[in-house]
Amino acid sequence: MLCRIDELKNKQVVCVKDGGVLGYVSDIELDTESGNLTSIIIFGRFKLFGLFGKEEDIIIPWDDIKVIGNETILVNTDPTFFISEKRKR
Repeated sequence: MLCRIDELKNKQVVCVKDGGVLGYVSDIELDTESGNLTSIIIFGRFKLFGLFGKEEDIIIPWDDIKVIGNETILVNTDPTFFISEKRKR
């Protein structure tokens, strides 16, 4: 199955371990040297309408993605393990 980045964005991400919805794909990470997709990113939810910031982003490695469907992506991961830290840019 071929999938464009635009189609990958906004797909619902579901963890197969507990059936919980992690969120929606917001961004991706690419290895620019090899051209491989390395992970998908789910942006953290806003706390109280954004007044108190937002939760950390969830980064799911490409190896943990099991199925990419028409509307949903199934992942086999522990979501708390892949919560990102503040990155130095």
